[in-house]
Amino acid sequence: MRLMLKIVYPICCGIDVHKKFVIATIATTNDKNVTSYQTRRFNTFKNDLIALNNWLVENKCKDVCMESTGKYWIPVFNVLEDFCTITLANPRYVKNIPGKKTDKRDSIWLADLHKHALVKGSFIPSKPIRELRDLIRYKSKLTNVSSSEKNRVQNSLTVSNIMLANVVSDTFGKSASSIIKHMIENPDIIDFDYSSMLHKSLKKKSDEIEQAVAGKFSKEQAAKLSVCYEHYNSVEKCIEILEATILELSLPFKEQIDIIATLPGIKQASATAILSEIGTDMSVFTSDKHLCSWAGLTPQSNESAGKKKSVRISRAGVYIKPLLVQCANAAVKDKSCTVFKNRYEAIKKRRGHKRAIIATARMILTCIYHMLSKNEPFNPLLYDDNAKSKKRNQQDSLSIEQAIAFLQANGYTVNISDLVAITN
Repeated sequence: MRLMLKIVYPICCGIDVHKKFVIATIATTNDKNVTSYQTRRFNTFKNDLIALNNWLVENKCKDVCMESTGKYWIPVFNVLEDFCTITLANPRYVKNIPGKKTDKRDSIWLADLHKHALVKGSFIPSKPIRELRDLIRYKSKLTNVSSSEKNRVQNSLTVSNIMLANVVSDTFGKSASSIIKHMIENPDIIDFDYSSMLHKSLKKKSDEIEQAVAGKFSKEQAAKLSVCYEHYNSVEKCIEILEATILELSLPFKEQIDIIATLPGIKQASATAILSEIGTDMSVFTSDKHLCSWAGLTPQSNESAGKKKSVRISRAGVYIKPLLVQCANAAVKDKSCTVFKNRYEAIKKRRGHKRAIIATARMILTCIYHMLSKNEPFNPLLYDDNAKSKKRNQQDSLSIEQAIAFLQANGYTVNISDLVAITN
């Protein structure tokens, strides 16, 4: 007996994406399960991609499958998403059979896989969420650049025997910046009056600051510091512009952001970043476990011959996982709500800090899933084991009337006068 795979999409298209061109193959299956193929090549200019869209419309093809090749899939996705239902495949899971590999055969292979619904699509949020996510990720990278410049400044101060970091809490504060700027502009001047540059509590530390600035910048270090400060200030201005744009783009999702921000350890900025990664529609994830797996907070499956080779968490969620871990570290320190702290402490005793924090981050994401699904703020009683136990005990207790009814229903004869005497 010959087994046939079910044809889920009688008309579908597989697209092999490249930087300069795409190869598209439409697979059309008739009533006798015979599939015919049409293959065309299109450039990645917008007009050519519109021609690709029109070609799909002419052939009544609305189901498309393509690989997530770098960033090259995005222009194709932007043009086709309004008309087609696009399945974005991870190249790792749709590799063609080794041999005579060509671009045409790759597109046919994708079409054949997709017509049987064998391709698992990647999560793609709506366009407003994608735009918000792109800006937040860029802001995160600029923040890292800003931190790098601050470290370079501190290294230059150290090698120049200037120990302001030992006296002031922030070397980029108003007072410290004024002193460093003066020393950069006048590297040959050792003795100068810095008292007018001190503000507030630093005026009491003038003797310590005098010892801290006893060093001297070389011309090379002064030139380096000048560039570092200029770059740092320009990056900070760019971050401010991005923050204003992010705030504007996040306004339509203010309700969902406020809901996420009700969690301990999560502020508005973190809530916005989390929403930009997972979106607002939780129905795209089959369960909270599916969401946690997508975010890389669950152990990866690696089993052979009945033996588990590894229980490490997966590498997925390169953007959202560090963010949730950061929120988890803040949540376990929150004194207003001990739900996450109790969870963390219980696991830490057995598995250590790292595993405990990952488990806490997973708990936070699980909460977010249910909060957004029900459109409800965080309720700590739902996750408090003591409150749950108390509620169960209250539910398990019966009134006198309920106890009498229960006993009579089970065939017992109850003397009410004796029962009243016992209770009194």
